[in-house]
Amino acid sequence: MKKIYLLLTLLFLNLLSQNAFSQKKDVLYEKLDLFGDILETINKEYFKQINEGEVIDGAINGMLQSLDPYSSYMSPKTFKNMNTETKGEFGGLGIEVTMEAGLVKVISPIDDTPADRAGIKSGDYIIKLDNKQVKGLTLDEAVNTMRGKSGTPIT
Repeated sequence: MKKIYLLLTLLFLNLLSQNAFSQKKDVLYEKLDLFGDILETINKEYFKQINEGEVIDGAINGMLQSLDPYSSYMSPKTFKNMNTETKGEFGGLGIEVTMEAGLVKVISPIDDTPADRAGIKSGDYIIKLDNKQVKGLTLDEAVNTMRGKSGTPIT
């Protein structure tokens, strides 16, 4: 009789745990369906054409940023660009930048680089690159404009 109670208890616990796992899985799929529905609505209703890949990358980064400020996702293209930068195949101005209010904001110039020698300071805003307005560019587009073969001038 004890064996039957033990077996029934184990069976009940097994069914209970499977049900809990199934419910968690259902909630996950509901959220993924919601994400897909929102992306589809954006595609249909947003006032201009979107790049789905960039929107999804942004969503992934948002998910990781909700964990802590140091987690982020790097798309394969961004990863490739980072590897190119660290191999020294391209030169740069020698600044760390971010986007603020649609403009490139200098976080800090790196010592003994073209930006440092030109007198660029932390907090400076870059409003034009090679006589092209920065407003409206993505950070990647602006950084790509600033990047070039070593010794290439930029205004």
